[in-house]
Amino acid sequence: MSIKNLIENFDPNGVGLKNGHFIGLPFDNENSNIILFSVPWDVTVSYSAGTSTGPSNILEASTQLDLYDPYVNDAWKKGIYMVPSNEHWLHQSEHLRDAAKSHIDFLEAGGKVEDNPIQADVLTMINDASDLLRKWVYEQTKQYLDENKLVGVVGGEHSVPLGYLEALSEKHSEFGILQIDAHMDFRKAYEGFNLSHASIFYNVMKYIPTVSKITQVGIRDYCDEEIEFAESLGEKCNVYFDHQIKDEVLSGKSFSKICEEIVSGLPEKVYISFDIDGLKPNLCPNTGTPVPGGLEFEEANYLLVELLRQNKKIIGFDLSETAGEGNEWDGNVAARLLYRLSNLTAESNGI
Repeated sequence: MSIKNLIENFDPNGVGLKNGHFIGLPFDNENSNIILFSVPWDVTVSYSAGTSTGPSNILEASTQLDLYDPYVNDAWKKGIYMVPSNEHWLHQSEHLRDAAKSHIDFLEAGGKVEDNPIQADVLTMINDASDLLRKWVYEQTKQYLDENKLVGVVGGEHSVPLGYLEALSEKHSEFGILQIDAHMDFRKAYEGFNLSHASIFYNVMKYIPTVSKITQVGIRDYCDEEIEFAESLGEKCNVYFDHQIKDEVLSGKSFSKICEEIVSGLPEKVYISFDIDGLKPNLCPNTGTPVPGGLEFEEANYLLVELLRQNKKIIGFDLSETAGEGNEWDGNVAARLLYRLSNLTAESNGI
């Protein structure tokens, strides 16, 4: 059945269907324009685990959403399909998380990997598995891009979109990144993990030259090493620290003006990376690494919509670090963000 036929036979005002699809929408893997690609992985998290089941939590909670979007006409008709979590990678994550936790405990107790062959083997095993995941994400998302679909990666920890960004870099010669996050994620191989959740944008800016600009918003937990790396990027990096945004607002500058400045500094093509801990913790209390402060839900939405106001083209996105099963509120908030991200991306591409 075509997308047109699926739309004609669907009631957007009916009961939320529990048909295994995002918000109960009728679209499938083949008949869709936007693929939400689940990546159930939280091996390298350095605080609380559980985000590997974040995608399934979002999918389950999404049936509580209504479909009207005040910013995008007929948003539900855009053709969104969420790919369920891959069981192999979910099992791999569960297995390797225990090993990663033992490795982190070893380091926090003052251990040195170079003096412990067993820990060195554990670290190698985790790094090798993380690289295999990167390659899998690259291959899967590249296939969707080759089919001219738009893709949003749903994590899982924040390391998971790296392979997707590599695939996008082969399709787009230049693009910028709008990162909403509590953390800079500029650490180099944090805790020995080459593809750590805390290293995602170090790896992106170091190894994906088609990314011409990264703009970080809501940052409020970072180290000297990350500040130095940001400074080394020069004009390729803009950081809007949370305390600076709040100071400016409290001094009388409008949040709308700040958003206008943030978006105007980005190139025409923009990738959105949304770590849910960029929001205030009351909106995502069970995320892996919560930090006081952050954006209100409405502030985040205003910033995202500003991309459309300035005619930016959203080429893809990720939403990461949502708490897993059993945390319905976190899933509810994330599902609403995911719907908005999908709708704005489709709208900016003329779908």
